[in-house]
Amino acid sequence: MTAGPAPAAGPPALAADHLSRRFRGVTAVADVSLRVAAGARFGIIGPNGAGKTTLFNLLSGELRPTTGSVAIFSDLTVLENLTLALHGLSRTKLSLLRPWRSYRAMTAEAAGLAASFGLAQRLAAPASELSHGEVRELEVLLALALKPRVLLLDEPAAGLSPAERVDIQALLTSLPAELTLVMIEHDIDVLRGVVDSAAVLHLGSLVIQGSMRDIQNDERVRELYLGGAGARAPAILALEDSPPPGTSPPEEPGPPRGAGPPARPAPPEAGDGP
Repeated sequence: MTAGPAPAAGPPALAADHLSRRFRGVTAVADVSLRVAAGARFGIIGPNGAGKTTLFNLLSGELRPTTGSVAIFSDLTVLENLTLALHGLSRTKLSLLRPWRSYRAMTAEAAGLAASFGLAQRLAAPASELSHGEVRELEVLLALALKPRVLLLDEPAAGLSPAERVDIQALLTSLPAELTLVMIEHDIDVLRGVVDSAAVLHLGSLVIQGSMRDIQNDERVRELYLGGAGARAPAILALEDSPPPGTSPPEEPGPPRGAGPPARPAPPEAGDGP
């Protein structure tokens, strides 16, 4: 379902694409797309059980959508995004019709937050102009602006280039020591450079929780990853053999100097099969 009339020209203040949310087979929100223009006064109505609260929680980030996405303020700059996030903690968070200069203290705090995590040079850049890795960093900073005690991240390095993975790892390792971090991550180099303990799941059940060393040495984990004993451990298990984060593995030895290119295979004789 797509909401109402076509939005006004210009980038929207809020964009939701094909949002769905299911709870144990019950669909609370089904394929909802919204475009809310900047400065609009937009209502969400419907009878009891229509899914209004679920939709609102999806838009606010309280709930994760089963499918679909909600866009950040792509037309706002990094500084403006962070300032609005900080404004969400203030007593006047519902008072938005005020001059920008009245946010001076918050903009200073937002600039300091960005500088602490490597985005100081991108404060004036619209979010739409950020690289994929910088968008991930901005998303983490928006969460930090809300001053959480626990930060949950789902694959923060997914889709990033090697250089961007190094940047996101540096950001995560520089988080405040008092902040609890829980993350899902398939990039083992990023994971082992950030966490000191982990849990291994299989078919929805907990196999082991402990230090990375404990996980490396656990026979049950080896069985799950390898299907049997005796084979060489994969990256998650062979932590001692892995290169440090940001380095490349050694190259395979090439042919000796002076050796020509490898010989091409002889063409098949007539009558040979493919």
